[in-house]
Amino acid sequence: MTTLPYWEDPDTGLQLYLGDMREVLPALGLQADCIVTDPPYAETSLTWDRWPDGWPTLAATVANSMWCFGSMRMFFNRAPEFAAWKLSQDVVWQKQNGTSLAADRFRRVHEYALHWYAGAWRDVYHDTPRDQYHGRDEGSRLRGASKGSHLGEAGNRVWSDNGTRLMKSIIPASNLHRRSLHPTEKPLGILDPLIRYACPPGGLVVDPFAGSGSTLDAARQTGRRAIGIEAREDYCEAAARRLSALTLPA
Repeated sequence: MTTLPYWEDPDTGLQLYLGDMREVLPALGLQADCIVTDPPYAETSLTWDRWPDGWPTLAATVANSMWCFGSMRMFFNRAPEFAAWKLSQDVVWQKQNGTSLAADRFRRVHEYALHWYAGAWRDVYHDTPRDQYHGRDEGSRLRGASKGSHLGEAGNRVWSDNGTRLMKSIIPASNLHRRSLHPTEKPLGILDPLIRYACPPGGLVVDPFAGSGSTLDAARQTGRRAIGIEAREDYCEAAARRLSALTLPA
């Protein structure tokens, strides 16, 4: 197989490859700061919705940090395939709307993004985004004395309010529907904080299921490099057109 990119932008360090990630990824011989991806969940009869067996194990050979979108059913069904990873946390993408084929269940308007890591946590880059806080200014105070026993003993320390708070684990972002280039395209509003958390500025993000290129788009807009792999040429072409048309602000 060829390892020539289907599309690339040398100025921003973006590359897009066409092919099965299980063949392309090992051929690239790369090491990335993190993986951010949305694999097929294998929950429908659609031709593209097929789980590539073994991909999580392969992903662990190129990065020690990974955000993976999925449903709870997907993660439970595929749990043995994530044996090379340890679970760090889960984030919920809250959509403004959702779809459901079942009338006997709650209407599903969310998806999970689970953060996985390999090796020692101290070796994994993580920088939690912070939001501006507009509530009561608490100023400096002694923190830790009122913690309950279920949180353990962290010790007292002085905490100074800098006007920000850790970003919450439920992140609202409008899904794209008719504006999307791919049926499961993720909006930049959910991709941006995940990339900022797991990849340092200038670092490398890999998406082995690139779809319409939204992860590559988000990575570039946050000042990161990115490599995407997509198995279908029609989506690869759509991603290439999308990325070629983008112009970053100065």
